[in-house]
Amino acid sequence: MRVTGKVKWFDAAKGYGFIERPGEKDVFVHFSVIQGNEKYKQLFDDEEVEYDLVQGDRGPKAEKVRRLQAAATEER
Repeated sequence: MRVTGKVKWFDAAKGYGFIERPGEKDVFVHFSVIQGNEKYKQLFDDEEVEYDLVQGDRGPKAEKVRRLQAAATEER
């Protein structure tokens, strides 16, 4: 299921973080599923993203994560 959400936090050094879903359990996100051409794939707190929501062994996780506002992140 393709959904949108906001990055709650992302630790670039560890390569993972979580996406918020209002009223639902947070979604795990790993750097390896972030789409884009950047050499170092990472997300930023409060960044809007679109992703495929799947059920992992430990709860919901994101796949095929795409930034919704690429221009805003290029300035960071």
